[in-house]
Amino acid sequence: MSPNIDNQQDRLAEIFRQLDNQIVQESKVAFLKIQSWQFAVRTPEIGATYLREAASMITQSLLSFVPNSFVLSEEGYYTNPIEN
Repeated sequence: MSPNIDNQQDRLAEIFRQLDNQIVQESKVAFLKIQSWQFAVRTPEIGATYLREAASMITQSLLSFVPNSFVLSEEGYYTNPIEN
C-alpha cells in the first residue's frame, strides 16, 4: 500500500510563476516612472511644476503628523480584547 502523499509542487510552481510575473511587470512600471521623472526634471518648463507637485505630495502624505490614538484605532486596538 502506497502512502497518500499530497504533492503540491505544481500549485507552488504556478504561484511562484504568477508572483514572478507580477514582480517583473511592477519593475517595468517603476522603470518607466523613473524615466518619466528624469525627463520631467530635465525639461525646464515641466521640471519646476513637477518638482513643486512632488514636494507637496511628499509633505502632505509622508511627513504629516498622525496621532498615536488614530493609528491604534485604525488597527482595531480599542475594539478587540488584548491578547498576550
